[in-house]
Amino acid sequence: MKPQNHDAAGITMMEILVVIVIITGLALVSAPVVFTSRKAPDRTEALNNIKQVGMMLSDFEADYGKFPDDETAEEVRRKTKTEFKLTGQYSNDYFRQMLAGGSGKSEKPFWCKTAQSPKKPDDVFSIPAKALEAGEVGFSYIMASPTRGQSVSDEPSRPVVVTPSYRFQPDWTFDPEAFAGKAIVLRLDNRATPMQIREDNRKVSTNTGKTLGDTGENTPWGKVMTPYLRAPEPRGGK
Repeated sequence: MKPQNHDAAGITMMEILVVIVIITGLALVSAPVVFTSRKAPDRTEALNNIKQVGMMLSDFEADYGKFPDDETAEEVRRKTKTEFKLTGQYSNDYFRQMLAGGSGKSEKPFWCKTAQSPKKPDDVFSIPAKALEAGEVGFSYIMASPTRGQSVSDEPSRPVVVTPSYRFQPDWTFDPEAFAGKAIVLRLDNRATPMQIREDNRKVSTNTGKTLGDTGENTPWGKVMTPYLRAPEPRGGK
């Protein structure tokens, strides 16, 4: 039997292959950890900001009786004479009620880093056209219906603010890339928690086997509620 061929350092070809396999395996194992740690600061900022939005919603309800909706928009206009756009297609429209009504003092808490909102807001909102412009909001707003807002007196586990909606679409799908597979959800009791986004359909899983927007038994919405999600306005309105 012929002896194995060694290079100048005395290492066999088999040993080199073993080292390559080990290094490749370690890289594959560590990749998800690196990805998660890279997203950690963005997720932490989203959690901090969504809690601030929750406090603003509570302050707004103390002044206007419920969270922003079509009815409170009229009351905000009457009280403040604002020219802000306060209702519409997007979460930006309803969040402006808090800026106009006084419970919100800055645009910054309404933002988190997503693919559609990569740049922080300029925090200029004295001019109506500048208040929470497209791309300056990262959170979706969940209403009890297309025109009616929720209230802290409703079922405490109901979600009211969530991120990151997939491509800012209002179809209850979420982007798993933004926060390492997690969605950030704020509930009516002001609990803010990361929740798992399913890989097969981009829906957010709940601990009852349902998804976030599901209605019926074993959901916080019950059989009579039909929640309505308003996604943020992306730059360019698309």
